[in-house]
Amino acid sequence: MSRIGPPDRSLVARTVETKLPFRATLEKLTPLPGDASNRRYFRLELAGRRSVILMQLAEPEAFKQSEEAVSGAVAVTELPFLNVHRHLAGAGVTVPALYHYDQAAGLLFLEDFGDLLLVQACQDGRSRDTARHYHRAIEVLARIHTAASSPADSRCIAFHRAFDVPLLMWEFDHFLEYGVVARHGKPMCAEDFQPVRAEFQKIAELMAAQPRVFTHRDYHSRNLMVDGDRLGVLDFQDALLGPAGYDLASLLRDAYIALDESLVDELIAAYLDRMDKAGAGQGAGLDDRAAFRRLFDITSIQRNLKAAGRFVYIDRVKNNPKFLDDIPRVLGYVRRNLEKYPELSTLRKHLTPYVPELQ
Repeated sequence: MSRIGPPDRSLVARTVETKLPFRATLEKLTPLPGDASNRRYFRLELAGRRSVILMQLAEPEAFKQSEEAVSGAVAVTELPFLNVHRHLAGAGVTVPALYHYDQAAGLLFLEDFGDLLLVQACQDGRSRDTARHYHRAIEVLARIHTAASSPADSRCIAFHRAFDVPLLMWEFDHFLEYGVVARHGKPMCAEDFQPVRAEFQKIAELMAAQPRVFTHRDYHSRNLMVDGDRLGVLDFQDALLGPAGYDLASLLRDAYIALDESLVDELIAAYLDRMDKAGAGQGAGLDDRAAFRRLFDITSIQRNLKAAGRFVYIDRVKNNPKFLDDIPRVLGYVRRNLEKYPELSTLRKHLTPYVPELQ
């Protein structure tokens, strides 16, 4: 995969000296480890000041273009990151401050939240502070689902796209294409494929029928930064409207950290308590807690299968194998949820032969 070249250091230095709200001298420009996107990140160390993060943009990848074609691309006149950033900041969500955007060069100068990801702060769930950090993440998520959801803002692109049945089925099909066929080198036979896809359709229809809230879409331990007492939220540009359980499943059935089940139960209860306190429980379909837990588990299946297929895609198409080791964890969540609900026995029967982790 081709990568964009590094930013022009002289241009960056001039921008720091003349365009930022504070004037400073660039001392060092250091590339940071990348994620699964085509964006690149750098830390700018400035004389006498805290550092700044430089985000370098690239063309949208084919995966995202295909996905948007299914869900209905929205015509916007500004960068999605800027559009959603403005909305979340206005809702009181801790997103990085934007110091300057050089549109011609595709460079954004952002507040630096540091290097401590939530997954690192929790030491893969072994830290004594894990529960405290995750309760903070629940607090932030409840704010996103309340303050960022209402009132609806027609200027924000998230309110013009949603997790509807076609998009959810596109993600299921993405899993079948990469998590099954590409991963194991053979297609499913029709006797299994048709029942599996019919069960996926039922799950998609169930999820799409739920009341919708502002959904971050990738709310997990690698997109949350622990910065002292603050929890910074990143990678929000693909936000849309979706069921309340989606972001919660992303956080608590995380591909990168497995939480104790007792803590998961505690955090779900804390989320529901916060939503009730904000007066948003009934409107988001959260008043029946037993029913919500079932929806949370079924939503987790969709989210985790999508992640497994995505990780194989990143390896096969983008030549980045770093996420392959996380596949057994997300498929382990799927296996336990398939075993938990008898009504999912058909899906379990016809999918398990193609996914060893489900056995």
